[in-house]
Amino acid sequence: MKKMLLILNPRAGTKKANKVLADILSVFNRADYNVQVYITAGPKDAISAIKQFAPEKDLVVCCGGDGTFNETVTGLMEAGLDLPIGYIPSGSTNDFANSLGLSSDPVTAAKDIVSGATVQLDVGKFGDCYFSYVASFGAFTKASYATPQNVKNALGHTAYLLEGIHELSQIRKTRLRIELGNEVLEDDYLFGAVCNSTSIGGILTIDPQQVDMGDGMFEVLLVRAPRDLTEITECILAVQKQQYNCRMMTFRSVQSIKITADKDIRWTLDGEKAPSCAEISITNLHHAIHLVK
Repeated sequence: MKKMLLILNPRAGTKKANKVLADILSVFNRADYNVQVYITAGPKDAISAIKQFAPEKDLVVCCGGDGTFNETVTGLMEAGLDLPIGYIPSGSTNDFANSLGLSSDPVTAAKDIVSGATVQLDVGKFGDCYFSYVASFGAFTKASYATPQNVKNALGHTAYLLEGIHELSQIRKTRLRIELGNEVLEDDYLFGAVCNSTSIGGILTIDPQQVDMGDGMFEVLLVRAPRDLTEITECILAVQKQQYNCRMMTFRSVQSIKITADKDIRWTLDGEKAPSCAEISITNLHHAIHLVK
């Protein structure tokens, strides 16, 4: 039989995967997988589990939210393991899974894994850390990790919106120097995202025609700090119409980016809190992982 490591976050989303775990395991057993299940107990636990139990496995499956998938990818990258990954999304927002068109039903997602094909996807390198779909700073980035888990479970991505509205009163513009290949930008910014996804926090969406998650490029979205009510209105209209390359916003596709500030700024990676820093280089690792879907 083939060997599988199944990483399960029991606190993810509405905990629906917990209720059908036996059905998920049955799907994998019927497909001739001998499954070792690891239930995570807290942050970064999946990383340790990957390093300890994934060697000599044929497949690693992650069952949880985008944060759990991030830890799964991080564990494989840090351990230098080139194993295919299956993803059963069961988080509150599931931006990454939605971008890939993965089923939100855990049992269906398991069936798709055993019958699916492998696709090669890029991974982001953020200093010494990794991310699967987005590194972001500024407005709304705090919402993803400041919202209590029980509120996320009850309200889904609405919880992020509510926390984001609360955060608006605390938003401060940041002066940044941004190097995008040969292009250098310097201005005051409210928000920035380096992403490999069609959705960011369930709030911002990018046309799927503009996103290829395995092309070796990131999509970079930068929002300049509005100077008056007219510019605020322009920002809102641009977001509503998904017209991100305009006077108030910059939208680019790049392989790497370097951001420098005059003070530490707060970042999130795949919706989880990341180290604050005043200078960071972000690089696309082309075809770094193999996802079964």
